[in-house]
Amino acid sequence: MSRLHVSFRNPGEVADFVTRVERYPYAMDLSRGSVVVDAKSLLGVMILGFNQVMNLNVYAEDCGQLFQDIKPYIAA
Repeated sequence: MSRLHVSFRNPGEVADFVTRVERYPYAMDLSRGSVVVDAKSLLGVMILGFNQVMNLNVYAEDCGQLFQDIKPYIAA
């Protein structure tokens, strides 16, 4: 499993993120506080809000290409 922090500023970024992660067969979830949603669910991700740092859990070992694809959304 790999874990990253991500953040979105607006609904357009969430839509782009979901489109990118849907291309991969890995199971993924996003969490903020006690709320956990499927990272491939547009509505689920929007529920977590904007301008918030979220945890992205990817349940795969080799996901380097995925991390390159979502690089604009990785929070420092």
